[in-house]
Amino acid sequence: MISDATMSTLHAALSGLAQRQRVGADNIANVNTPGFLAGRTDFESTLRTELADGRTPTGGGGSVTRSLAATRTDGNNVDLDSETVIATETGLRYQLALSALNGKYDLLRSALRTQ
Repeated sequence: MISDATMSTLHAALSGLAQRQRVGADNIANVNTPGFLAGRTDFESTLRTELADGRTPTGGGGSVTRSLAATRTDGNNVDLDSETVIATETGLRYQLALSALNGKYDLLRSALRTQ
């Protein structure tokens, strides 16, 4: 498989964004579950560290932690408005990363055709 740092980084970002989408869907599904604490995903700091250290991103995803935001009387802290914004932003970022990866593949296809 043909790969470079850009492609590895984009694959890692897509993996992290997919994980964030799954965690957000779990949060929304549990909006009325007593005692449920919203999950939060951070893959960006791992990705940033790997790139700063000159390592190829692994795409292993990031850490999932539980939100420490205030809870309602039932012990649940899922905020549906926040989750909707996070889901929308995550979807847009996923589309952007996917478009960038498709552009990279288009360049490779074009280069292979000219040889």
